[in-house]
Amino acid sequence: EHFWSLDKTERHLPAKLCIQIWDNDLFSADDYIGQINLPLENMPAPAKTDRTCKPYREFNEKTGEFKVRKQMYMSLFTAKRARGWWPCMTEETQAGVLAGKVEMEIEVIPVFEAEDKPAGKAREEPNANPHLEPPNRPETSFLWFTSPWKTLKYIIWKNYKWKIIGVLFLLYSSPSSLS
Repeated sequence: EHFWSLDKTERHLPAKLCIQIWDNDLFSADDYIGQINLPLENMPAPAKTDRTCKPYREFNEKTGEFKVRKQMYMSLFTAKRARGWWPCMTEETQAGVLAGKVEMEIEVIPVFEAEDKPAGKAREEPNANPHLEPPNRPETSFLWFTSPWKTLKYIIWKNYKWKIIGVLFLLYSSPSSLS
């Protein structure tokens, strides 16, 4: 672009979706886990299950070269929607290590349709397009030191209920038998 240009210049860059995954620490800084870079025009097709989700390239330590797996590719602009599992890589080494797998659904819609179907951030209102259910986490997925009553209920009481009742019964009945 020249300094004296009066017209605005448009640059058409390839659409790319970059997703970073971080853990959510309570007391220390959040740690970087990995990332996924998906070029939307020619992106790897998602795996149907988490077991079939593999890294796109593997590093051969003997030859020092990358071996690219044969992979199906798709255009999100043609397909309009993609749902499945993608590998999350970390760039700690030259080879890149599989840090995890991400299940997600991606949809491309026109502007007029996006205005008709507003979506909230995360699970905030309006939670309709698509409707996001609350996460399905087990009851015991909590930090024991931030919730001692849950610790008592789900861990100690569940495993030692009859022993605690027996000890309380003995303590309750023993003073009356001694007198």
